[in-house]
Amino acid sequence: MEVAGFEFNGYSRGGPVFNHSDGVKGHIGLGGELQKYRLGNEGDNGIEVNFARGFETNGIQWKVNYMPAKWGSGDISTEQAYVEMSGFSFSPEAKFWVGQRRLRIQDVHIVDYFLMNYGDNIGAGVTDIPVGGMKLGVGVFTGDKFDGNLPNNVKAQRINADLSEINTNPGGKLRVLLTAVNGKNQANGGSGSGISISHNQKDFLLPGMSNALFLQTSRGHARIDGQFEAIDGLTPGKRVVRIADSINWQSGPFGGQALIGYQTNKADLTGVETKDFSLGARGSYAFSKHFKMLAELSTTTRKGAGPDQRLSKATLAGALALSEDFWSRPELRLYVTKANWNQAAAAANAGTFGANGKTSRTLVGVQYEVWW
Repeated sequence: MEVAGFEFNGYSRGGPVFNHSDGVKGHIGLGGELQKYRLGNEGDNGIEVNFARGFETNGIQWKVNYMPAKWGSGDISTEQAYVEMSGFSFSPEAKFWVGQRRLRIQDVHIVDYFLMNYGDNIGAGVTDIPVGGMKLGVGVFTGDKFDGNLPNNVKAQRINADLSEINTNPGGKLRVLLTAVNGKNQANGGSGSGISISHNQKDFLLPGMSNALFLQTSRGHARIDGQFEAIDGLTPGKRVVRIADSINWQSGPFGGQALIGYQTNKADLTGVETKDFSLGARGSYAFSKHFKMLAELSTTTRKGAGPDQRLSKATLAGALALSEDFWSRPELRLYVTKANWNQAAAAANAGTFGANGKTSRTLVGVQYEVWW
């Protein structure tokens, strides 16, 4: 939303869970980054709002952005606070920025996770540099944030290069994100690197269907999405490999998103390795312009040092929305969620949803979700 140079946008979700027990209102998952299927499983309430004001002076466009957020019972936090400038004669399209900025590239909505994402720390950089029909972004970061700094004797620096709009085939585009990390007084040295490659294809198999394929790897204190990994000075880094594929579709009243992913994580110091698998989908069917039925099904596994963990979840929901589209928001939902897991998953999560040896839970609630 923009009025007279002032931008106001944000995101919020929340609502009551009526039949929870042991304080568990959601967050049922095995811990992998692609394993928390979120419909009827959010387990939280919150809001984040971005305020921005744009200006133009002597042909230079510049704006100030500030995003506070409030989630659950925590304090109000600063998610973004930066200044951006563009329109310089030597590179009119390039946008220069300084501060703390989200640089979230691409997510899979049904698991609420950005697979490529290199913002969230204090830094400086530039985006949208034209390079031979492509676009280049570069960012340099410290380990600090507006709400807190690293310990005085612990340092971390990161540089990212983001090359996008790489045309590969009709309707297909490639994107490459590189990450390099260097640190001081970090566990196992403090260095790290990573590379993420994504390919997005429009009209995949059918008109109205798109596909996103991700190939990613990282080591040390570089996180696989492009951010820092464990830079508190105490926690070792790890080696990670991930392959994931997500499809989105909308055909008349029927829309949805599906995901399949596999990820390995190997701790640098102990050598302990976990292997996470994720398969799930959410579909929506609009019975009228403003009423949809939603269904989400998923199965996930985690293999590691102990017995294999398994968890399955199913959610049914009725939703009021502004249109038939899968992405139409705001959405008001009445949902029922049923989750089942094995004894190994219960033991590994005994402090949360697996308390007292439970191997299943049912959640009933009402939720809103909105972005603007």
